Amino acid sequence: MTEINTLAQSVRDIASVTASQLLAYISVALLLQAVAGVAFAMWRRTLPASAPQSAEHEDIVTAVKGAWSGWRDFRVVRRGFEDAAQTQCSFHLQAVDGVPLTPFQPGQYLTFSLKLPEGVTGAPGSVRTITRCYSLSDRPDTAGYRITIKRALAPADSPELPPGLSSSFFHDHVHEGDVLQVKAPSGYFFIDPDASVPAVFIAGGIGITPMMSMLRWCTEKQPGRPVHLFYGVRSSSDHAFKRVLEELAAAHAAFKLNVVYSSPTADDVPGHDYQHVGHIDLALLRRTLPHGRHQFYVCGPPPMMQSLVPALREWGVQADDIHFEAFGPASVRPTESVSNEPAVASSASVEVRFGRAGRTLVWDGQDANLLDFAERHGLAVDSGCRSGSCGTCQTRLLSGTVTYADKPDHEIPRGQCLLCVGKPQSALVLDA
Repeated sequence: MTEINTLAQSVRDIASVTASQLLAYISVALLLQAVAGVAFAMWRRTLPASAPQSAEHEDIVTAVKGAWSGWRDFRVVRRGFEDAAQTQCSFHLQAVDGVPLTPFQPGQYLTFSLKLPEGVTGAPGSVRTITRCYSLSDRPDTAGYRITIKRALAPADSPELPPGLSSSFFHDHVHEGDVLQVKAPSGYFFIDPDASVPAVFIAGGIGITPMMSMLRWCTEKQPGRPVHLFYGVRSSSDHAFKRVLEELAAAHAAFKLNVVYSSPTADDVPGHDYQHVGHIDLALLRRTLPHGRHQFYVCGPPPMMQSLVPALREWGVQADDIHFEAFGPASVRPTESVSNEPAVASSASVEVRFGRAGRTLVWDGQDANLLDFAERHGLAVDSGCRSGSCGTCQTRLLSGTVTYADKPDHEIPRGQCLLCVGKPQSALVLDA
Protein backbone atom coordinates (compact mmCIF):
# COMPACT_ATOMS: atom_id res chain seq x y z
CA MET A 1 0.00 0.00 0.00
CA THR A 2 2.88 2.36 0.82
CA GLU A 3 4.35 1.79 -2.67
CA ILE A 4 0.99 2.60 -4.32
CA ASN A 5 0.56 5.83 -2.35
CA THR A 6 4.10 6.87 -3.24
CA LEU A 7 3.45 6.17 -6.94
CA ALA A 8 0.21 8.21 -6.86
CA GLN A 9 1.98 11.14 -5.26
CA SER A 10 4.72 10.96 -7.93
CA VAL A 11 2.11 11.11 -10.69
CA ARG A 12 0.50 14.19 -9.08
CA ASP A 13 3.92 15.84 -8.81
CA ILE A 14 4.68 15.22 -12.48
CA ALA A 15 1.26 16.53 -13.52
CA SER A 16 1.84 19.77 -11.62
CA VAL A 17 4.99 20.58 -13.60
CA THR A 18 4.32 23.19 -16.26
CA ALA A 19 5.59 22.87 -19.81
CA SER A 20 8.10 25.66 -19.27
CA GLN A 21 9.43 24.00 -16.14
CA LEU A 22 9.75 20.69 -17.95
CA LEU A 23 11.72 22.35 -20.76
CA ALA A 24 13.98 23.97 -18.17
CA TYR A 25 14.62 20.61 -16.52
CA ILE A 26 15.44 19.03 -19.86
CA SER A 27 17.83 21.87 -20.75
CA VAL A 28 19.70 21.48 -17.48
CA ALA A 29 19.94 17.71 -17.96
CA LEU A 30 21.33 18.15 -21.49
CA LEU A 31 23.83 20.72 -20.24
CA LEU A 32 25.07 18.39 -17.48
CA GLN A 33 25.40 15.57 -19.99
CA ALA A 34 27.47 17.77 -22.28
CA VAL A 35 29.75 18.87 -19.44
CA ALA A 36 30.25 15.27 -18.36
CA GLY A 37 31.11 14.31 -21.93
CA VAL A 38 33.74 17.04 -22.20
CA ALA A 39 35.27 16.11 -18.83
CA PHE A 40 35.44 12.45 -19.85
CA ALA A 41 37.08 13.35 -23.15
CA MET A 42 39.67 15.51 -21.38
CA TRP A 43 40.42 12.66 -18.96
CA ARG A 44 40.87 10.23 -21.83
CA ARG A 45 43.39 12.56 -23.46
CA THR A 46 45.61 12.18 -20.38
CA LEU A 47 46.02 8.47 -21.11
CA PRO A 48 48.95 7.18 -23.23
CA ALA A 49 48.12 7.88 -26.87
CA SER A 50 49.86 4.76 -28.08
CA ALA A 51 47.93 2.40 -25.84
CA PRO A 52 44.79 0.73 -27.19
CA GLN A 53 41.74 0.88 -24.98
CA SER A 54 42.03 -2.79 -24.11
CA ALA A 55 41.02 -4.69 -21.01
CA GLU A 56 44.66 -4.62 -19.88
CA HIS A 57 44.75 -0.86 -20.36
CA GLU A 58 41.61 -0.40 -18.30
CA ASP A 59 43.11 -2.57 -15.56
CA ILE A 60 46.07 -0.21 -15.33
CA VAL A 61 43.90 2.91 -15.45
CA THR A 62 41.88 1.68 -12.48
CA ALA A 63 45.07 1.68 -10.41
CA VAL A 64 44.76 5.46 -10.22
CA LYS A 65 41.33 5.18 -8.63
CA GLY A 66 40.64 4.11 -5.07
CA ALA A 67 44.12 4.79 -3.66
CA TRP A 68 44.05 5.94 -0.07
CA SER A 69 45.50 9.21 1.17
CA GLY A 70 48.03 9.48 3.95
CA TRP A 71 49.40 6.52 5.89
CA ARG A 72 47.77 3.10 6.20
CA ASP A 73 48.77 0.21 8.47
CA PHE A 74 50.09 -2.96 6.83
CA ARG A 75 51.13 -6.14 8.60
CA VAL A 76 54.11 -8.23 7.51
CA VAL A 77 52.61 -11.68 6.93
CA ARG A 78 55.70 -13.36 5.49
CA ARG A 79 59.35 -12.67 4.74
CA GLY A 80 61.97 -14.67 2.88
CA PHE A 81 65.24 -14.36 0.99
CA GLU A 82 65.36 -14.34 -2.82
CA ASP A 83 69.10 -15.00 -3.35
CA ALA A 84 71.65 -17.56 -2.21
CA ALA A 85 73.69 -14.98 -0.30
CA GLN A 86 70.57 -13.94 1.65
CA THR A 87 71.13 -10.25 1.02
CA GLN A 88 67.80 -9.64 -0.76
CA CYS A 89 64.73 -10.18 1.38
CA SER A 90 61.07 -10.03 0.33
CA PHE A 91 58.40 -8.74 2.69
CA HIS A 92 54.76 -9.68 2.03
CA LEU A 93 52.27 -7.11 3.33
CA GLN A 94 48.53 -7.12 3.98
CA ALA A 95 46.33 -4.21 5.02
CA VAL A 96 45.39 -4.35 8.69
CA ASP A 97 41.89 -3.03 7.96
CA GLY A 98 41.22 -5.95 5.57
CA VAL A 99 39.87 -3.69 2.80
CA PRO A 100 40.80 -5.08 -0.66
CA LEU A 101 43.62 -3.22 -2.40
CA THR A 102 43.24 -1.40 -5.69
CA PRO A 103 45.62 -2.90 -8.29
CA PHE A 104 48.70 -0.74 -8.69
CA GLN A 105 50.50 -0.01 -11.94
CA PRO A 106 53.26 -2.61 -12.54
CA GLY A 107 56.56 -0.91 -11.71
CA GLN A 108 55.34 1.50 -9.04
CA TYR A 109 56.67 1.78 -5.48
CA LEU A 110 55.46 2.06 -1.87
CA THR A 111 56.50 4.78 0.58
CA PHE A 112 57.20 3.76 4.18
CA SER A 113 57.38 5.75 7.41
CA LEU A 114 59.87 3.85 9.58
CA LYS A 115 60.32 4.44 13.30
CA LEU A 116 63.89 3.42 14.09
CA PRO A 117 64.50 2.46 17.73
CA GLU A 118 67.52 3.40 19.83
CA GLY A 119 69.54 0.38 18.72
CA VAL A 120 69.34 1.44 15.09
CA THR A 121 69.83 5.19 15.42
CA GLY A 122 72.68 4.93 17.88
CA ALA A 123 71.33 7.82 19.96
CA PRO A 124 70.40 6.77 23.55
CA GLY A 125 66.69 6.83 24.24
CA SER A 126 65.80 8.23 20.84
CA VAL A 127 63.35 7.11 18.18
CA ARG A 128 64.04 8.49 14.72
CA THR A 129 61.44 8.49 11.95
CA ILE A 130 62.65 8.23 8.37
CA THR A 131 60.83 7.91 5.04
CA ARG A 132 61.93 5.46 2.37
CA CYS A 133 60.52 4.18 -0.93
CA TYR A 134 60.72 0.60 -2.23
CA SER A 135 59.53 -0.82 -5.53
CA LEU A 136 56.77 -3.42 -5.57
CA SER A 137 58.26 -6.68 -6.79
CA ASP A 138 55.21 -8.69 -7.82
CA ARG A 139 52.21 -8.31 -10.10
CA PRO A 140 49.20 -6.32 -8.87
CA ASP A 141 47.09 -8.23 -6.36
CA THR A 142 44.08 -7.06 -4.37
CA ALA A 143 45.08 -9.28 -1.42
CA GLY A 144 48.54 -7.89 -0.63
CA TYR A 145 51.84 -6.36 -1.70
CA ARG A 146 55.42 -7.57 -1.90
CA ILE A 147 58.61 -5.53 -1.71
CA THR A 148 62.16 -6.86 -1.95
CA ILE A 149 64.98 -5.05 -0.16
CA LYS A 150 68.71 -5.58 -0.57
CA ARG A 151 70.86 -5.08 2.48
CA ALA A 152 73.07 -2.07 1.75
CA LEU A 153 76.55 -2.67 3.16
CA ALA A 154 79.33 -0.12 3.53
CA PRO A 155 81.15 0.38 0.19
CA ALA A 156 84.14 -1.92 -0.27
CA ASP A 157 86.42 1.07 -0.88
CA SER A 158 85.03 2.98 2.13
CA PRO A 159 84.46 0.45 4.93
CA GLU A 160 84.36 3.23 7.51
CA LEU A 161 80.99 4.41 6.16
CA PRO A 162 77.84 3.09 7.89
CA PRO A 163 75.63 0.49 6.20
CA GLY A 164 72.22 1.39 4.83
CA LEU A 165 69.98 2.61 7.65
CA SER A 166 66.58 1.54 6.34
CA SER A 167 67.70 -1.70 4.66
CA SER A 168 69.44 -2.79 7.87
CA PHE A 169 66.29 -1.95 9.82
CA PHE A 170 64.14 -4.10 7.53
CA HIS A 171 66.55 -7.04 7.54
CA ASP A 172 67.31 -7.01 11.27
CA HIS A 173 64.18 -5.63 12.93
CA VAL A 174 61.10 -6.16 10.73
CA HIS A 175 59.54 -9.57 11.29
CA GLU A 176 56.29 -11.39 10.59
CA GLY A 177 53.46 -9.79 12.54
CA ASP A 178 55.03 -6.32 12.63
CA VAL A 179 52.92 -3.39 11.41
CA LEU A 180 54.31 -0.70 9.10
CA GLN A 181 52.88 2.60 7.91
CA VAL A 182 52.56 2.75 4.15
CA LYS A 183 51.41 5.26 1.55
CA ALA A 184 49.51 4.19 -1.57
CA PRO A 185 51.49 2.98 -4.61
CA SER A 186 52.80 5.79 -6.77
CA GLY A 187 55.43 6.63 -9.38
CA TYR A 188 55.64 7.14 -13.13
CA PHE A 189 57.92 4.19 -13.89
CA PHE A 190 55.48 1.51 -15.07
CA ILE A 191 54.74 -0.67 -18.08
CA ASP A 192 53.00 0.71 -21.16
CA PRO A 193 50.10 -1.70 -21.77
CA ASP A 194 50.38 -1.52 -25.59
CA ALA A 195 50.96 -5.21 -26.34
CA SER A 196 51.93 -4.48 -29.95
CA VAL A 197 55.30 -3.07 -28.84
CA PRO A 198 57.88 -5.56 -27.45
CA ALA A 199 59.18 -4.68 -23.99
CA VAL A 200 62.84 -4.80 -23.00
CA PHE A 201 63.56 -4.86 -19.24
CA ILE A 202 67.14 -4.01 -18.23
CA ALA A 203 68.00 -4.48 -14.55
CA GLY A 204 71.18 -4.20 -12.54
CA GLY A 205 71.30 -5.72 -9.05
CA ILE A 206 68.25 -4.87 -6.95
CA GLY A 207 66.90 -2.95 -9.95
CA ILE A 208 65.21 -6.25 -10.75
CA THR A 209 62.36 -5.46 -8.33
CA PRO A 210 60.17 -3.22 -10.54
CA MET A 211 61.00 -5.47 -13.51
CA MET A 212 59.60 -8.47 -11.65
CA SER A 213 56.33 -6.58 -11.21
CA MET A 214 56.13 -5.69 -14.91
CA LEU A 215 57.26 -9.13 -16.04
CA ARG A 216 54.78 -11.02 -13.86
CA TRP A 217 51.98 -8.73 -15.09
CA CYS A 218 52.96 -9.23 -18.74
CA THR A 219 53.18 -13.00 -18.56
CA GLU A 220 49.77 -13.16 -16.88
CA LYS A 221 47.86 -10.51 -18.87
CA GLN A 222 49.76 -10.50 -22.19
CA PRO A 223 51.40 -13.94 -22.54
CA GLY A 224 51.94 -13.46 -26.27
CA ARG A 225 53.73 -10.12 -25.98
CA PRO A 226 57.46 -10.32 -26.78
CA VAL A 227 59.42 -9.52 -23.62
CA HIS A 228 63.19 -9.50 -23.12
CA LEU A 229 64.87 -9.31 -19.70
CA PHE A 230 68.57 -8.41 -19.38
CA TYR A 231 69.58 -8.91 -15.75
CA GLY A 232 73.10 -8.09 -14.58
CA VAL A 233 74.59 -9.34 -11.29
CA ARG A 234 78.02 -10.48 -10.10
CA SER A 235 77.33 -14.22 -9.84
CA SER A 236 74.78 -16.83 -8.81
CA SER A 237 75.17 -15.84 -5.14
CA ASP A 238 73.30 -12.53 -5.65
CA HIS A 239 71.09 -13.72 -8.52
CA ALA A 240 67.64 -12.87 -7.12
CA PHE A 241 64.47 -14.70 -8.22
CA LYS A 242 66.63 -17.22 -10.10
CA ARG A 243 64.21 -20.14 -9.99
CA VAL A 244 61.16 -17.95 -10.70
CA LEU A 245 62.78 -16.35 -13.75
CA GLU A 246 63.87 -19.71 -15.15
CA GLU A 247 60.37 -21.12 -14.70
CA LEU A 248 58.79 -18.10 -16.41
CA ALA A 249 61.19 -18.43 -19.34
CA ALA A 250 60.40 -22.13 -19.69
CA ALA A 251 56.63 -21.55 -19.54
CA HIS A 252 56.39 -18.53 -21.89
CA ALA A 253 57.92 -18.75 -25.36
CA ALA A 254 57.56 -14.99 -25.85
CA PHE A 255 59.78 -14.28 -22.81
CA LYS A 256 63.52 -14.23 -23.51
CA LEU A 257 65.82 -14.31 -20.47
CA ASN A 258 69.37 -12.92 -20.68
CA VAL A 259 71.32 -13.12 -17.41
CA VAL A 260 74.70 -11.39 -17.35
CA TYR A 261 77.32 -12.29 -14.71
CA SER A 262 80.21 -9.87 -14.25
CA SER A 263 82.22 -12.25 -12.01
CA PRO A 264 80.93 -15.83 -12.37
CA THR A 265 82.29 -18.37 -9.91
CA ALA A 266 83.81 -21.70 -10.84
CA ASP A 267 80.50 -23.39 -9.98
CA ASP A 268 78.38 -21.12 -12.21
CA VAL A 269 77.42 -22.95 -15.41
CA PRO A 270 77.33 -20.96 -18.68
CA GLY A 271 74.07 -21.40 -20.57
CA HIS A 272 72.34 -22.62 -17.43
CA ASP A 273 73.01 -20.11 -14.64
CA TYR A 274 73.81 -17.24 -17.00
CA GLN A 275 73.90 -16.45 -20.72
CA HIS A 276 76.54 -13.68 -20.94
CA VAL A 277 79.69 -12.54 -19.13
CA GLY A 278 80.53 -8.90 -18.47
CA HIS A 279 78.11 -6.02 -18.25
CA ILE A 280 74.92 -5.01 -20.01
CA ASP A 281 75.88 -2.56 -22.74
CA LEU A 282 74.64 -1.38 -26.10
CA ALA A 283 76.73 -3.94 -27.99
CA LEU A 284 74.97 -6.79 -26.15
CA LEU A 285 71.55 -5.32 -26.88
CA ARG A 286 72.31 -4.79 -30.57
CA ARG A 287 73.47 -8.36 -31.16
CA THR A 288 70.68 -9.92 -29.06
CA LEU A 289 67.48 -8.01 -29.81
CA PRO A 290 65.55 -8.56 -33.05
CA HIS A 291 65.23 -5.65 -35.45
CA GLY A 292 62.36 -3.24 -34.92
CA ARG A 293 60.87 -0.94 -32.32
CA HIS A 294 61.08 -1.80 -28.63
CA GLN A 295 60.19 -0.03 -25.41
CA PHE A 296 63.08 -0.02 -22.94
CA TYR A 297 62.70 -0.05 -19.15
CA VAL A 298 65.97 0.47 -17.27
CA CYS A 299 66.67 0.35 -13.53
CA GLY A 300 70.03 -0.09 -11.87
CA PRO A 301 73.02 1.50 -10.15
CA PRO A 302 74.38 4.85 -11.35
CA PRO A 303 77.26 3.53 -13.52
CA MET A 304 74.87 1.41 -15.57
CA MET A 305 72.34 4.20 -15.91
CA GLN A 306 74.93 6.81 -16.84
CA SER A 307 76.30 4.67 -19.66
CA LEU A 308 73.28 2.79 -20.97
CA VAL A 309 70.51 5.39 -21.13
CA PRO A 310 72.55 7.89 -23.21
CA ALA A 311 73.73 4.98 -25.41
CA LEU A 312 70.12 4.07 -26.19
CA ARG A 313 69.46 7.66 -27.20
CA GLU A 314 72.54 7.68 -29.44
CA TRP A 315 71.39 4.39 -30.98
CA GLY A 316 68.31 6.24 -32.19
CA VAL A 317 65.72 4.98 -29.71
CA GLN A 318 62.98 7.59 -29.37
CA ALA A 319 62.78 9.35 -26.02
CA ASP A 320 59.20 8.13 -25.51
CA ASP A 321 60.46 4.54 -25.73
CA ILE A 322 63.06 4.92 -22.96
CA HIS A 323 61.79 4.63 -19.39
CA PHE A 324 64.18 4.55 -16.46
CA GLU A 325 64.38 4.69 -12.69
CA ALA A 326 67.68 5.28 -10.93
CA PHE A 327 68.86 4.30 -7.47
CA GLY A 328 68.82 7.20 -5.03
CA PRO A 329 69.62 10.61 -6.52
CA ALA A 330 68.93 11.06 -10.23
CA SER A 331 71.92 9.55 -12.05
CA VAL A 332 71.00 10.11 -15.68
CA ARG A 333 71.57 13.44 -17.35
CA PRO A 334 68.28 14.61 -18.87
CA THR A 335 67.94 15.92 -22.39
CA GLU A 336 65.95 18.96 -21.35
CA SER A 337 64.69 20.86 -18.31
CA VAL A 338 61.06 20.83 -17.25
CA SER A 339 61.20 24.56 -16.57
CA ASN A 340 60.03 26.94 -19.28
CA GLU A 341 62.45 29.63 -18.08
CA PRO A 342 66.20 29.75 -18.84
CA ALA A 343 68.14 27.80 -16.26
CA VAL A 344 70.97 29.26 -14.22
CA ALA A 345 74.35 28.11 -15.50
CA SER A 346 76.00 25.51 -13.30
CA SER A 347 78.78 27.95 -12.45
CA ALA A 348 76.47 30.91 -11.72
CA SER A 349 76.50 32.17 -8.14
CA VAL A 350 73.18 32.91 -6.45
CA GLU A 351 72.29 33.40 -2.81
CA VAL A 352 70.20 30.76 -1.04
CA ARG A 353 68.84 31.80 2.35
CA PHE A 354 67.70 29.14 4.80
CA GLY A 355 65.23 31.17 6.87
CA ARG A 356 64.80 29.00 9.96
CA ALA A 357 68.51 28.21 10.13
CA GLY A 358 69.30 31.89 9.74
CA ARG A 359 72.02 31.27 7.17
CA THR A 360 72.63 32.68 3.71
CA LEU A 361 74.85 30.57 1.47
CA VAL A 362 76.12 31.01 -2.08
CA TRP A 363 75.15 28.37 -4.63
CA ASP A 364 78.16 27.84 -6.88
CA GLY A 365 77.05 24.87 -8.98
CA GLN A 366 79.19 22.29 -7.18
CA ASP A 367 76.24 20.25 -5.92
CA ALA A 368 73.76 18.09 -7.78
CA ASN A 369 70.79 19.52 -5.87
CA LEU A 370 69.74 21.75 -3.00
CA LEU A 371 69.70 18.86 -0.52
CA ASP A 372 73.35 18.02 -1.19
CA PHE A 373 74.11 21.75 -1.04
CA ALA A 374 72.47 22.09 2.39
CA GLU A 375 74.13 18.98 3.81
CA ARG A 376 77.56 20.03 2.53
CA HIS A 377 77.19 23.19 4.59
CA GLY A 378 76.15 21.34 7.73
CA LEU A 379 72.40 21.98 7.54
CA ALA A 380 70.21 19.05 8.61
CA VAL A 381 67.23 18.53 6.31
CA ASP A 382 64.74 15.67 6.53
CA SER A 383 64.94 13.47 3.44
CA GLY A 384 63.85 10.07 2.24
CA CYS A 385 64.21 8.73 -1.26
CA ARG A 386 66.56 11.49 -2.51
CA SER A 387 65.05 11.07 -5.98
CA GLY A 388 61.92 13.26 -5.97
CA SER A 389 59.52 10.48 -5.05
CA CYS A 390 58.53 10.56 -1.39
CA GLY A 391 58.17 14.28 -0.66
CA THR A 392 60.00 14.12 2.69
CA CYS A 393 62.32 17.02 1.77
CA GLN A 394 59.45 19.20 0.54
CA THR A 395 60.15 22.76 1.70
CA ARG A 396 58.20 26.00 1.56
CA LEU A 397 59.61 28.34 -1.07
CA LEU A 398 59.32 31.88 0.31
CA SER A 399 60.83 33.55 -2.76
CA GLY A 400 62.68 32.65 -5.93
CA THR A 401 62.38 29.83 -8.45
CA VAL A 402 63.54 26.21 -8.27
CA THR A 403 64.00 24.17 -11.44
CA TYR A 404 63.93 20.38 -11.96
CA ALA A 405 65.76 18.48 -14.67
CA ASP A 406 62.98 15.88 -14.85
CA LYS A 407 59.42 16.01 -13.53
CA PRO A 408 59.51 14.59 -9.97
CA ASP A 409 57.24 11.68 -9.10
CA HIS A 410 55.97 13.58 -6.06
CA GLU A 411 53.32 16.18 -6.85
CA ILE A 412 54.67 19.52 -5.61
CA PRO A 413 52.05 21.93 -4.21
CA ARG A 414 52.21 25.57 -5.20
CA GLY A 415 54.69 27.50 -3.07
CA GLN A 416 56.72 24.38 -2.21
CA CYS A 417 59.85 22.77 -3.66
CA LEU A 418 61.75 19.48 -3.45
CA LEU A 419 65.32 19.97 -2.30
CA CYS A 420 66.58 16.52 -3.33
CA VAL A 421 66.09 17.09 -7.08
CA GLY A 422 65.82 20.88 -7.29
CA LYS A 423 68.35 23.52 -8.27
CA PRO A 424 68.05 27.29 -7.87
CA GLN A 425 67.01 29.19 -10.94
CA SER A 426 67.31 32.48 -9.06
CA ALA A 427 68.13 33.72 -5.58
CA LEU A 428 66.06 31.74 -3.04
CA VAL A 429 64.60 32.10 0.41
CA LEU A 430 63.64 28.71 1.87
CA ASP A 431 61.63 27.96 5.01
CA ALA A 432 64.30 25.56 6.25
